[in-house]
Formats: sequence, C-alpha cells, structure tokens
Amino acid sequence: MTDLTIREIRTTLLQLPWADDPWLFGHALGKQRDLVVVEVVTASGLTGMGYLHLLNLPLQRTIGACIAEALAPRAVGRSATEVEGIWQDLWRATLTGGRGGVTMMAQSAIDIALWDVVGKAAGLPLHRLWGHVRSRIPAYGSGCFRGALGEGMAAKAKHFADLGYTAIKMQAAHIGDWRQDVRNLRMVRDVVGPDVEIMIDINMGWTADQAIIAGRAFQDYDPYWIEEPVLPDDFAGYLRCAEALTTRVVGGETHFGRADLKPVLQNPRLPILQPDPMRGGLTELRKIATVADTWGMTMAPHLFPELNVHLLASIPNGLWAENMGLLDDVWVDPPIYEVGHIIAPERPGHGLAFKPEVLRDFVLKA
Repeated sequence: MTDLTIREIRTTLLQLPWADDPWLFGHALGKQRDLVVVEVVTASGLTGMGYLHLLNLPLQRTIGACIAEALAPRAVGRSATEVEGIWQDLWRATLTGGRGGVTMMAQSAIDIALWDVVGKAAGLPLHRLWGHVRSRIPAYGSGCFRGALGEGMAAKAKHFADLGYTAIKMQAAHIGDWRQDVRNLRMVRDVVGPDVEIMIDINMGWTADQAIIAGRAFQDYDPYWIEEPVLPDDFAGYLRCAEALTTRVVGGETHFGRADLKPVLQNPRLPILQPDPMRGGLTELRKIATVADTWGMTMAPHLFPELNVHLLASIPNGLWAENMGLLDDVWVDPPIYEVGHIIAPERPGHGLAFKPEVLRDFVLKA
C-alpha cells in the first residue's frame, strides 16, 4: 500500500508575465500573474499540487509565510487522506487570527494539493472520485473588460460568440457613469444578437440603490445576470437588489466558505452562487454546492475552470464554468474547450501540472 504520510509541504512563489494574448487588453488584474504553488510530498514520493492565483492581491510572501509558520507544521506527519481532518485543524488553529483572508487562502492551496494526492493514489480524476455526473459542462466566455471600453467589450463578445459560446460576460461600473454602462451593454447585445446570454459583472462597484437604478435600465437588453452588485458584507443590499430586479442577482466569489455565505444560504434569493476555490479549497466548495442544492440554487464557481471543472462534473447543480483563459499557457495539459463547453479531464487527481520552465524561470526572488 502506498505510504501517503505527508513528509514535506513545499511552497514556491511565481511571478509570470501575462500571455501574449490581444484579448487580455483592458484587464485590471495586475502587472503580472502572482501565483503561490504548494506541493504536498508524501513518504512514497507521490506529490499533490495546489495553487493560488492572487489577481492583483499583493500577498504572495505573506501567504507563503502563513503556510510555513502556521499550517505546514500541523499537517506534516499526517496522512494526506485526512483531508477533512486537516482542513478542520488548520481552520481551528488559525481561528483567532483567521476565519478568512490570508489564512483561509493559504489552507485552500494545501487542501487542493491534498485532493490531488488522494486522486492520484486512487488513480481517479477528482470528478470520478467524488461521484461523476457529466463530462461536458457549459462554459461562458468571460473577460470583456471595461478597460477595453464599449467597443472592445463588444469585439471580444463577438469573438466568443464566433467560437460557439452561447454566453459571455462583460464588466460594468467603476467608470463613473452608469448610463455609459447601459450604452456598452447595448453595443454588446447588438453584436452578439438575441440568442447569446450576457452576464454583467459589477465587481462590487455600486450601492444597492445604484445597482437597482442601472439594473432596471439593463433589463431592456435582456441580461442573464448581474454579478456582485454590492460589497460582499452588504447582504441586505444583495437581497434588496434581488427583490427589486427581474434579472438574476448572483455573487459569492469574494466570500470565504459556507460561514461567510450563510446569510445568502438562509435567504435563497440568489439563484446562482459563485464561490472561489481559493477561499476555502475544494473541500469547502463541495459543501457549498450541497447546501446550495438543498435550497434549489445552482453553482457557477469563480474562474479557475481547470479546477472547477471537477466540481461541476460531479454535482447535480453545476451550471456554468467561467473561461477567461488567464492560465491556459502555463499547464502541461491545458483545459479542453469544445463549442462553448469545457471537458472534464480523465487524468488522476486534478490533472494539472505546471510546465517545467514555468517553475524554473519565474520564481519570485527573495
């Protein structure tokens, strides 16, 4: 039997330039890609990998220090199969200074790596380990960035539609004029036609009042959802928006685990949840999916389709994967997309491995 005792937890910090992709024009995700890579090495040599992509959050070294000081010592020497036990222990050990933020992100990377070990040891991809539902998951084309202005967002939306995507996502707010957001939406609707769904991401840019005013104007152009209209702690604002608008109001990517989403789960007015695997790991993501399903809510987790595909392929209430293409160039085996769908991989674990040159050439210098 393979010895899955955790011998070492290694952390590598990477800073990569963005891929040479003209469709990334206008993003506000940082000057480079900042990654925290965690490897859980077992006594048998079987190694699992987890990672965080920090998206303009300047906390690489802080998260690395948290792993080294507070988390890794509590996991080394235990079996990598103790995924739930380790998650609970790391959460409780950092409770008085954590419950979210840096500590939760740090333990999420470890959690992802542990699941990778377990999947590899079982010889199964995670979606089959967890209970397979389907292999093809609808994906929407994301990243019609406000920084590209209305014309740029419309051009990228048309690009996605031409590739066969039946849904795209554009950004709004943060430009100072909601009426321009309405004009931008009209431009996008004009180029994609009536049969492509348009999601709108506010990125927490409005108050509830502003979101309701703009959201009512958006309704003339048949948007599919309005995402993160208000700050994550403004649960009352979320519910006000959901009650005032016929368009779906969705969110969850900035919340940390089930506890942070509890007010939304207790008042299921948001039909679709978008939790982030970097804010609770795969363990917490699966629990959120189960609670959401109990209340008739569906899942469209935030970004990272190469990870989230396993969740979406293994739950009954998986709805959408988000494809922004932010990391496709770093993987030995990048995600496979077919006519607006992502295909669940059959490699053991999560099936992801960084290209050797990425791990060699882009290590953050001390």
